[in-house]
Amino acid sequence: MRLAVYLPLVLSVLAAVAARPLAERLPPRTASWLLTGAAVVLAVATGAGLGLLALTAAVRLPPVDALGDMSLSVVRRDDPAPLPLGIAAGLLLALAAAAAIRAAWLRTTALAAANRQARCLPGTGQVVVLADEAADAYSAPGWPGRIVVTSGMLGALTNAERDVLLAHEQAHASGRHYLFAAAARLAAAANPLLRPLAGAVGYSLERWADEHAAAVARSRPLAARTVAKAALASRAAPPRRLASSATLAAVTAVTAVAEQGIDRGAGPVPRRVAALLRPAPRPRLVLLVAALALMAICGLSVLEAARDLHGLIEFAQAAA
Repeated sequence: MRLAVYLPLVLSVLAAVAARPLAERLPPRTASWLLTGAAVVLAVATGAGLGLLALTAAVRLPPVDALGDMSLSVVRRDDPAPLPLGIAAGLLLALAAAAAIRAAWLRTTALAAANRQARCLPGTGQVVVLADEAADAYSAPGWPGRIVVTSGMLGALTNAERDVLLAHEQAHASGRHYLFAAAARLAAAANPLLRPLAGAVGYSLERWADEHAAAVARSRPLAARTVAKAALASRAAPPRRLASSATLAAVTAVTAVAEQGIDRGAGPVPRRVAALLRPAPRPRLVLLVAALALMAICGLSVLEAARDLHGLIEFAQAAA
């Protein structure tokens, strides 16, 4: 336990460094699943590690030893973590739990509100066109999801580019990408070290939709041009959304984390355009296996730390 319990923290830092390279080099669908899963596993493992450290502090307290029929001298002699560290871990665990609960509550209520508002949009089809000169497009969560696009955005694109845009948003809706983004943001709320991972998930989801649109259009240059033109049009005249539209867009903006400064270097849109102008990324089995192996090691390290602590408690009980 002396080393294993700290491994999730070390792997969280490593994941933050490796998030962007993995998002760039792996196929977007694979990267989205892998990075989201890694964020959830690391957040859970980090919380479990903090809990084990806090428990080592608790078993050093005389009332706890008496309640568990343990030898206090054995516990103090063999305890793998000092008391101040255990207390600090308990405080961090409480803060992480509070942040995760708050994030889960806010995200759940926002998704529920967005789902209700999506059903109230005009029309009965999946695609909703709003009369607005500002250029905007997003997929609204729901079962099934709906695609919202403004007349300003349609006017900025050619017919072929409109098809690419709709295919992009269709990928977001059918893939339930807002759930990936929600899971990554929840993990980052519980473990702030994972914030770069959440940003990489947002980028990978956009790339997933880009690749789907390019496959539908059978033209990667056309998809790249559409992404660039849509981004320029939306920035030229930012939409003045109503409250309901703002809620929908906030929930479905899967790249918001990256655009808030977590993503360093070139912005997400230029990187997406550059990726579409290159051949589609190929599966990299070595990277995938290495990432999955590290996640497995992370989980096993927590189990090993728990086993060691359990052995200490049993030994202290036997000594008593």
